[in-house]
Amino acid sequence: MRDTRRTRVVLFVLLIAALGLIALSYTNGSSSALRDARAAGSTVFGGAEHGAKSVSDVLGTSGGSSSQVATLQKEVLQLRADLSEARLSKADYAELRKMLLIAGAGRYKVLAASVIAAGLGYQQTVTLDVGSADGVRPQETVLNGEGLVGYVTSVSSTTCTVSLATDGASVVGVAVAPSGQLGWVTGPGKVVSGSGLMHLTMLNSAAVLKAGDQLVTAASVNDKPYVPGVPVGIVTKLVVTNGSLTAAALVRPYVDFGALSVVGVVIVPPGHDPRFAAVPPLPHPGPTVTVTVTAKPGSHRPGGTPSPTPSP
Repeated sequence: MRDTRRTRVVLFVLLIAALGLIALSYTNGSSSALRDARAAGSTVFGGAEHGAKSVSDVLGTSGGSSSQVATLQKEVLQLRADLSEARLSKADYAELRKMLLIAGAGRYKVLAASVIAAGLGYQQTVTLDVGSADGVRPQETVLNGEGLVGYVTSVSSTTCTVSLATDGASVVGVAVAPSGQLGWVTGPGKVVSGSGLMHLTMLNSAAVLKAGDQLVTAASVNDKPYVPGVPVGIVTKLVVTNGSLTAAALVRPYVDFGALSVVGVVIVPPGHDPRFAAVPPLPHPGPTVTVTVTAKPGSHRPGGTPSPTPSP
């Protein structure tokens, strides 16, 4: 409202009227004329009084706004947590996509799951958030976007326990690509000074290994605990044991067992052996040939001197 002469006159008249009503409120209300004047004043100024009360109510509630602020802060924290989960889901999505590519190449039907716990101490196990209610059964293969993780050992209605392929007691039948020669790998177990490499032993004494050979799971009886064709690892170092009749090597697993997140349980095996369809391309440059010579336990040179073990 602009400050004009007419505006000032109106405000002056209203002020005089308000003072008059105040004076009337302290006089005897028996006169009908006075009662009519009071009623008219209430009609004219009631809206202004209600507006003033509304403003005072808003101002009065401002003192209790601290609880509202606290609620908003909680909502902000929740939004930040949701954002972090969304970012984590993007990483999980990338891992899920790689896993589905392997499953598609091997013709496996997999059930996606998340790792929710890891075994303590020397236990080479993880717990997944799927169980019998989701169709999981013991002795089923578990893989991720890189390759073999392990197999299911026990199942509850909502969770299951997986024994990792790195367990010291783990024995996995494997086939060498592309020759198809058979052997088995054993897990390194959890040792402080361990390299994390699996140990490969070939079945046939005529089998020849070289650094860079890739391994996949060989067929198990009834596809339990391992379905065929799942990538296992790559040969990084040949091991020659004095007195041994078969070739051996150290194998670096494809899976990073220290960073498991999204995995898949193979709930339906492939209709036929996929062989090497899921094998990833070889890295460039490939592994260099390294040979380690070890003494077979109990073997000695003539004269009782142990066989030497040269450094690689």
